[in-house]
Amino acid sequence: MIASYPVFKFMGMQSSLPLPSWKVVSTQIIFYFILEDFVFYWGHRVLHTKWLYKHVHSVHHEYATPFGLTSEYAHPAEILFLGFATIIGPAITGPHLITLWLWMVLRVLETVEAHCGYHFPWSLSNFLPLYGGADFHDYHHRLLYTKSGNYSSTFVYMDRLFGTDTGYRKLKALKKAGVEDDGKEM
Repeated sequence: MIASYPVFKFMGMQSSLPLPSWKVVSTQIIFYFILEDFVFYWGHRVLHTKWLYKHVHSVHHEYATPFGLTSEYAHPAEILFLGFATIIGPAITGPHLITLWLWMVLRVLETVEAHCGYHFPWSLSNFLPLYGGADFHDYHHRLLYTKSGNYSSTFVYMDRLFGTDTGYRKLKALKKAGVEDDGKEM
């Protein structure tokens, strides 16, 4: 972030008073989440191709049952590659520094929650129908790269649109019906 400061400043980022209104901040943060999810989906899906998975993304998948800190555990090339999804929105809009900081905090909190390995009662997936959460992302880490699906970072709309969450939805339906994924009764 420190190294990117001159770039964001060039792109129009402000750091002086007055602070932006809550409407401006909210609109930009919503835009960032939607754009980040779109760009991340495609980048993450590309990382699951055979060569990139083997040489880059497999580092992140060393943990089949992730926990919060593993959200940031990745190959340096992956950090740069998928980090682009996080900074493209602010790079386009030239936000206030406060908005950029808020965005970065929300993004890190979301990714840690998705990798925490536990579905909390206060998880946004209980309240927002398109929010993925830990359960959604845990499924992604459980399977081999060729069959994983669930490539989105925050929301599930891209996976639904392209059918890359069908295995996850089948598993959820089985669990709801009282059957575990190994076929045994609960």
